Amino acid sequence: MSLKENQESLKDILSSLPHKPGVYQYFDKNGKIIYVGKAKDLRKRVSSYFNRDKHESGKTAMLVRSISDIKHIVVPNEYEALLLENSMIKEHQPKYNIQLRDDKTYPWICIKKERFPRVFPTRNVVRDGSEYYGPYANVKRMKGVLEIISKLHKIRNCSFNLNSENIEKGKFKICLEYHIGNCLGPCEGKQSENLYNQSIDEIRKLIKGDVDQLIYADKLKMQQASSDLNFEIAAGIKDRIDLLSGYHSKSVVVSSTIQNVDVVSIIADDVYAYTNYMRVVKGAVIQSHSVEFKKKLNEASEDILLSFLAEMRNVFQSEAPEVISSIELKAAWEGVSFHFPQRGDKKALTEFSQKNARFYMLERQKAQEKVDPDRHSKRVLKTLQDDLRLKEIPDHIECFDNSNFHGSFPVAACVVFKKARPSKQDYRHFNIKTVEGPDDFASMEEVIFRRYKRMMDENMKLPQLIIVDGGKGQLSSAMKSIDKLELRGKVAVIGIAKKLEEIFFPNDSIPLYIDKRSESLKLIQRLRNEAHRFGITHHRNKRSKNAFKSELLDIVGIGEKTAKELLRLHSSVEVIKSLSKEILMKTVTENQAEAIYKHFSEAK
Repeated sequence: MSLKENQESLKDILSSLPHKPGVYQYFDKNGKIIYVGKAKDLRKRVSSYFNRDKHESGKTAMLVRSISDIKHIVVPNEYEALLLENSMIKEHQPKYNIQLRDDKTYPWICIKKERFPRVFPTRNVVRDGSEYYGPYANVKRMKGVLEIISKLHKIRNCSFNLNSENIEKGKFKICLEYHIGNCLGPCEGKQSENLYNQSIDEIRKLIKGDVDQLIYADKLKMQQASSDLNFEIAAGIKDRIDLLSGYHSKSVVVSSTIQNVDVVSIIADDVYAYTNYMRVVKGAVIQSHSVEFKKKLNEASEDILLSFLAEMRNVFQSEAPEVISSIELKAAWEGVSFHFPQRGDKKALTEFSQKNARFYMLERQKAQEKVDPDRHSKRVLKTLQDDLRLKEIPDHIECFDNSNFHGSFPVAACVVFKKARPSKQDYRHFNIKTVEGPDDFASMEEVIFRRYKRMMDENMKLPQLIIVDGGKGQLSSAMKSIDKLELRGKVAVIGIAKKLEEIFFPNDSIPLYIDKRSESLKLIQRLRNEAHRFGITHHRNKRSKNAFKSELLDIVGIGEKTAKELLRLHSSVEVIKSLSKEILMKTVTENQAEAIYKHFSEAK
């Protein structure tokens, strides 16, 4: 099919799309699905890809050029569209769809679909009608749930087929589990299916977090047993209540006023999104799960979070009537209200969820750094480029700091980072040559000029970013040299003021404040602190050398090595002054001893 014929065919498909919610699929010329999307209005959404002269994302433009066919599926509502989209992305893994990245196989609690159901942990979800609860990111919590189940209910753990025919024929015999009280013997008909299923119903409630309901029911039973003078039964029920209360108290309690809600949050950059889901029942968090997504077409945070939420509600079998989120979600799901709280307990809950997403992000980033060390530096530098609005990614950054002691021994330091890592072989020290007294501004002007004049003369590659330790004054001084060298506009220059961590730009009196948790600000601070450390080290060495030189190195015939040996043996210059030639000759030569003795004798 020619390009013109393909365009005509797509126009016909677009005109026939309904104004209904649904899922659409894009196919390439080979008939392979390359993208799956959802829509409240199929015709409007799909047409929007073809009605633009230019797409914001180059990847989106490439996707549109690759489309040869479009198919769609109409669904009753937006929520069903999200669920269908998620399942189709998992099945086909289209090239241009966002990728779910979760390298862990989390465990689930399974209630097996069988007569006298077993309850056990598993990492393999088999769609055979069995009930699966989870996934449990915290394995310890899952084990806690299973432990409380085993203490409260006598559930079988054998894998026998306990149909009525096998039990009637007596195919199975009770085992040790029955004799030690862990099972009530359904294999021999010693426990009815009805009583067993009552236990399973209570287990479902326990797993779902409906502990208050179970405690309330047990209290009624305990009161009735006491009224009937069945004190032994009442004591057994009291033990059950204590176990349930102890288990419930270990849940993360957020607020007694929040009864049944789902909480979602997201942290996203240009490439990755990190989401967290929390299930809150009776004021306690009973489930929490975090996921990483890799973006493909610069997907909006709202779209990612809604898809994630639909998947989590399906996985956790949540029917919560309320969803609270860290960003505003404009969705219309039947029987569900969406809230974006600004204050109070619900706001605190979204912050708690976002903290979990942030911890998960850091965990994933650390794991990826071990596999791909460059990924971390690329992400940080891309963030820095965005925060500072730079034309290019600053792979090569240089930072300057001045140091002096009451105007004496003025020095400067230049540290170099390449790909967000120190390049120590490129570090440079500068002794200030043209400035008298403590003048940081003039010192910065001199050092910047000397550094980049030499780099230009030697045809060295210039950095993409220069950082000056200081505020507007130091930055203005640096820009004088940048202008002399005609580098304005060719190299980005910023200043950082220590007190409030303000970022200053040339000819802009209003500073930029970067989020103190931002990796880009941490990189700038690391450069500034490294420049300060490197400069202070050089400054101390220079002061120490000059102080040492003024006392012993002025004596003809005494070098640094001899002076150090004298000080090591005699502790100070004052002691050396009082020594006789004979004592000095035990450390130095006769001529050197004569020179030292004569020098200090004349100075008296």
